[in-house]
Amino acid sequence: MGLIVEDLQISKPLTVRGNKRLPREGMREILVRGTNWIGDTVMTLPAVAAIRKTWPQARISVLAKPWVADIYRESNNIDRILHFEDPGRHQGPSGIIRLTGELRQCPFDMAILLQNAIKAAIIARLAGIPIRAGYNSDARGWLLTHAVRRTPAILQIHQIDYYLEMVKALGGDAAERNLRLDLRPDTRSLADGWLKLPERRNQMIIGMAPGATYGPAKRWPTDRFAAVAAEIIREYGATFVLFGSRQDQDVTNAIATTMQGPCLNLAGRTSLREVMSLIARCHAFITNDSGLMHVAGALNVPTVAIFGSTNPVTTSPPGERNIIIRKPVDCSPCLKQVCPTDFRCMNLIGVAEVLAAVRQAIKT
Repeated sequence: MGLIVEDLQISKPLTVRGNKRLPREGMREILVRGTNWIGDTVMTLPAVAAIRKTWPQARISVLAKPWVADIYRESNNIDRILHFEDPGRHQGPSGIIRLTGELRQCPFDMAILLQNAIKAAIIARLAGIPIRAGYNSDARGWLLTHAVRRTPAILQIHQIDYYLEMVKALGGDAAERNLRLDLRPDTRSLADGWLKLPERRNQMIIGMAPGATYGPAKRWPTDRFAAVAAEIIREYGATFVLFGSRQDQDVTNAIATTMQGPCLNLAGRTSLREVMSLIARCHAFITNDSGLMHVAGALNVPTVAIFGSTNPVTTSPPGERNIIIRKPVDCSPCLKQVCPTDFRCMNLIGVAEVLAAVRQAIKT
């Protein structure tokens, strides 16, 4: 089996200076190395739009892990998705050699590396791509023909701007920062089966993502999520949809058995396309700092985002219909996976505070 390629049908604040600019002419085939996590992938979409704006005639291919490919499928700025199957057939040194051999068959004029890892630069170099651009992170500057210096200042801005500024530093055109994820009609319709329309056509749908892949330090207590859900059901007669991966099922199961009301517990049961379709139907979305938080924000769904160990300055959800709840304790943001002390950043956030935010979100 060769490289899995998806051809897509498309309709075509801080400045980093002093970097070598990419050529505008003669770039017919551009490879973009995408990021590996759902939230990061959403936050790169404005940068991908800037790449399309700068090289409108090029065919833009994104090399991405299969689990984030659904996000790129919704973009009108991408022509092809190339699957990077690791774990799988592209895993380990032999898998990298296989992948680079497959990429050589394309071939590409230029690679723009949104992912920060040195492996992305190694793959582009071994694939024989003559122009290789990206941040000089992870000691990979020597592998790049066009390296952008990653300054302390650039690490302090929002991740959307982090990726956009890299493209601008390489000579790319500025693109719209405000991020909106517009789903294709066939993706939007996927929610119908789960919501059993028209029975629930006029019912309030509230989404909830109580997990977080990075670790328990990002998770507000499960019993508090359940208490919020129970009260919103009592007040509004809403149906809750619980989202997450298979690893979140213990959390969502505990909430589903406690809330005493209509609930669809879909953790580990849906594709990312189905998740996006369902989130787009929600009247509000309650979440920890997670990948699905970014999806909800990009879909312009009113989102209540609970932050503890992480920094909303750099990873707050996109969009303008968000309410961020955070306690500014002295040890936060620590960016740790597990709290080494008393978990005060989350324990200080009470049910009443989140309930008030959800009520406000429902009104917007």
